[in-house]
Amino acid sequence: MKWIVADPEHLGGAPRVQGTRISVSLLLELLASGMTVPEIVKEYPSLSEEAIKGTLAER
Repeated sequence: MKWIVADPEHLGGAPRVQGTRISVSLLLELLASGMTVPEIVKEYPSLSEEAIKGTLAER
């Protein structure tokens, strides 16, 4: 599955996680700030651990 998508109709064309309105840059910022994958999933229920790990593997 392709986890990173971009189109001009969502988030101004910024890369985002497939099936969400969460940008890849936000995801990376959250991880860089020290949040764990389970913490991110709890804070952003539209994300799954699979989506996060897939996005990271794809970039």
